[in-house]
Amino acid sequence: MEFTIEKNTLLSGIRKTLGIVEKKTTMPVLNNVLIRAQEGLITIIATDIEITLVAKYEAVVAREGAVTVSAKKIFEMIREAPEGTVHVTKNDKNALTISCQKSVYKINGLAAEEFPSVAEEGDLPLFKIDRKVLGTLIAKAFFATSTDDTRLNLTGALLETAREKEKNILRMVSTDGHRMAVAEAALEGEELFQLDKGVIIPRKGLAEMRKLVEESPGDAFLGVHLGKCVVKMGDVILKVNLIDAEFPDYRRVIPQEPGVVLKFDKDVVLHSLRRINVISSEGYGGVVVKLKENRMELTSNDPDLGEASDEIAVSYIGEEIVAGYNVAYLIQAIEVIEEKDVIFDVGGSAKPSVIKGDGNDSYVCIVMPLKI
Repeated sequence: MEFTIEKNTLLSGIRKTLGIVEKKTTMPVLNNVLIRAQEGLITIIATDIEITLVAKYEAVVAREGAVTVSAKKIFEMIREAPEGTVHVTKNDKNALTISCQKSVYKINGLAAEEFPSVAEEGDLPLFKIDRKVLGTLIAKAFFATSTDDTRLNLTGALLETAREKEKNILRMVSTDGHRMAVAEAALEGEELFQLDKGVIIPRKGLAEMRKLVEESPGDAFLGVHLGKCVVKMGDVILKVNLIDAEFPDYRRVIPQEPGVVLKFDKDVVLHSLRRINVISSEGYGGVVVKLKENRMELTSNDPDLGEASDEIAVSYIGEEIVAGYNVAYLIQAIEVIEEKDVIFDVGGSAKPSVIKGDGNDSYVCIVMPLKI
């Protein structure tokens, strides 16, 4: 195998694989990427069995072939190489020589046959979607996914489609049992795949999808096919195995009756919550919210670290209301809001509270209160 390619092109291709390759695995080959050169293209493939990325780039191919090498090491080598074109050759012992100007690296690889077989499907049923829309949906759902592997159905986000008011709706929902995020986008005039019921995209797959759409130019193409969610950006295809489980009925969690509705400046409340969060620890991360006449008091008391308090002016007249929340949950729910003002529907000490942007119902986060 022998080919020549621009350094930054190869570097970009390898970088896309770093979040996919397995760091801890009983199959060491999953730490590797497969590099294949043929017909004026190089193909870079990475997989952890559950997630697969296939990327193709133009190159000058002098001799066809394939090899699998450490993703981390070849990335570091190419990153530190001088700017310009990179010349790559493989000998009959699967060792790569990477040269750029006067810099030369050599790295031992494995035969391509040792890499897991990855199907490169041809014409998949994919539908165009603005990459920013897809990236925003993932960002607004990702933080509420669960990291508890014993609750498999919560370790990803529900993706569903709907037809509402003559518009195609793409919706993502996530919950870890303590909070829930619901984000949707109306795709006017665009054809969209229809799902008989929603599918669950795993947390790691969501992270890779978000990274791909944020770092790649152009439109995204999205589809669900044979138990996989597929995203295509240019010549890069990401395939994520779906979670085979039933997602909870999220509609039952959304409060039907409003509580005490407050509106405040997003940046003001975020700064206040972050000041409170300074004394949070792994064992305690609660904040007590007290609503009094025209003000909201925030306090936190960690026996091992100390205390913090702050106060925000709000428009409120009524009885004192006290509720406790996980401060990190409030911060994460508010950070992804794009509007200047935040609506905080306080349910009190026993009912869930709702957070959303002012005048925008396309994203809501429901947060359960803590016992205080």
